[in-house]
Amino acid sequence: MTASVDEPVFRTRGLAKTYRTGEVEVNALRDVDLDVFRGEFVVLLGPSGSGKSTLLNILGGLDVPSAGQVMFEGQDLSAASEAELTAYRRRHVGFVFQFYNLIPSLTVRENVELVTDIVDDPMPADEAIDRVGLGARRDHFPSQLSGGEQQRVAIARAIVKRPQVLLCDEPTGALDYQTGKLVLEVIARINEEIRTTAIVITHNAAIAGMADRVVYLGDGRVQRIQANAHKIKPAELSW
Repeated sequence: MTASVDEPVFRTRGLAKTYRTGEVEVNALRDVDLDVFRGEFVVLLGPSGSGKSTLLNILGGLDVPSAGQVMFEGQDLSAASEAELTAYRRRHVGFVFQFYNLIPSLTVRENVELVTDIVDDPMPADEAIDRVGLGARRDHFPSQLSGGEQQRVAIARAIVKRPQVLLCDEPTGALDYQTGKLVLEVIARINEEIRTTAIVITHNAAIAGMADRVVYLGDGRVQRIQANAHKIKPAELSW
């Protein structure tokens, strides 16, 4: 699926991030220029230390750049205050991480409902749960779910606030092959049905086939960007 508008959701120019520990400097990102368009499914691919998570965290407002600019639909996130970044994360961004971060004492429905209190127009919790295929498990606790089911709860929690952007950091990293494909199917379906822009980090090159575009990162830089003329369905992936 290609974006239907010319104006990007995200635009970065000259983006850089340097971490300092004592006298040691680590250049996590160097001069990154990237546009991401509405409704795209983008995969960030690269080895550990290539800058994938740093870039995702800056796009998500969890971190700020050391230099350069990052824009979200005309809002300059690189110049935003902490309060503005908090509001941005709450209103516009859904996060999915490798580890699920569910509250053990709450049911599936209760874990998802937690997020509905912080946004203006949330999706009904049961609808979000149904969208990830867990309607029959809505009253179960995390300990009663498999890893893949817990990750799907995490996705439901991310999408219940109707985010414009879904940012996923190694969402299949802790899962086996078949379970990982199920989770990728859920993310692809959310991208297609709700038109949520999806950006997925992975070190697994096979996953790149399901993206609209693949951004290859190395040494903190964008090495190349590849558009897929024909996207592969998650069920067709193999690794």
